[in-house]
Amino acid sequence: MRDRSHDDAMAEHFREHPEFAVEMLNSILEDGEPGELLIALRQMTKAFGGVQAVAEKAHLNPTQMYRTLSAEGNPALSSLTAILKAMGLRLAVEPVKAA
Repeated sequence: MRDRSHDDAMAEHFREHPEFAVEMLNSILEDGEPGELLIALRQMTKAFGGVQAVAEKAHLNPTQMYRTLSAEGNPALSSLTAILKAMGLRLAVEPVKAA
C-alpha cells in the first residue's frame, strides 16, 4: 500500500465527490475558522490540477496564489471569488438561521 499525504487523499476525495467539497466549504463558511477555509481551498486546488492550473484559469499570479492559500494567507474577496470560479463554484449570501 502506498503512503500519501492527507492533502493528497482529500484532493482525490474532492475530485471523486465534488458535492462533498461544496458541503465542506459551506460548513466552514458557516462556523469555521479562516485557516480551515484556506486548508480546504489548498486541497481543492490539488483536485483541480494544482496551483499553476487554477491560477491560470482564475487569471491570478501563481506565486501570489501560493501566498494567498498559505497558512498566513488572507485572500482578498476578488482572489477568493476568482479561485472559486475557476473551480466552478461561487460565494453566496443567505440569511442566518434563527437559533
